[in-house]
Amino acid sequence: MLSGGIGWGDTIMLRRRNFLVRITGALAGLVVLAMTAAAPLHAEEHVTVFAAASLKNALDAVNAAWKADAGNRATASYAASSALAKQIEQGAPADIFISADLDWMNYLSEKKLTKADSEINLLGNRIVLVAPADAAKDLTIAPNFDLAGALGDGRLAMGDVKAVPAGRYGKAALEALGVWASVEGKVAQAENVRAALKLVATGEAPLGIVYATDAVAEPGVKVVGTFPENSHPAIIYPIGILAETRNADAASAYVKYLQGRKAKGLFEAQGFTVLAPTVSN
Repeated sequence: MLSGGIGWGDTIMLRRRNFLVRITGALAGLVVLAMTAAAPLHAEEHVTVFAAASLKNALDAVNAAWKADAGNRATASYAASSALAKQIEQGAPADIFISADLDWMNYLSEKKLTKADSEINLLGNRIVLVAPADAAKDLTIAPNFDLAGALGDGRLAMGDVKAVPAGRYGKAALEALGVWASVEGKVAQAENVRAALKLVATGEAPLGIVYATDAVAEPGVKVVGTFPENSHPAIIYPIGILAETRNADAASAYVKYLQGRKAKGLFEAQGFTVLAPTVSN
């Protein structure tokens, strides 16, 4: 018996208990070390992009390239620029906004919902008149051309002319050419330009006004005329980082990637004009 009333058996038990505590702590440290070693040096960066519907094919390709090149992920939500701007205003979580016109970017910028110094004019586009792919129509778009006669009893598919950029560009062009009054009652207004495109591709509308890039993306339509560039405001797609982003570094890296050489080629393959200067990635 040891002094203090602790026997040899108790001493052995205490030593064993202390040994087990030390071993358990060491094992826990090894597990943490192993997990740290197995983790990638750079965690995947993820951004959420709200983008105009007309960008879908091109931006999907760019996002896949960003994932392959940088190991980072971009999740895109596509809709009319007007709808996306309103969602952002109402607090929808996103990091980046790409509009199909300057007006909706300015709408958010004026409300301090974008980082103004991040805004860049990224892309340009054209608007065209399309018909179903098997249609025989070919029209020369010029002042006072007979668009109403070409429609017959059918409807002209367009984006909402009060809110959707493609619809507003289309209305402006028809007004400049002096034919809006003759077709205004025949317009089928869609919630975004891709919805208008679908009306033509499925034969529900004999003609539609969409972006040139939409026509490239949809084999069910063909271009029967291109609107003169001076008949409507310049079609510009600005990009900006949102003020409430929680991924500022990733958002900046993404915007820079969209200005790189690979992204430029992917945008041009879909018919866009790249307006931003090319930067090295």
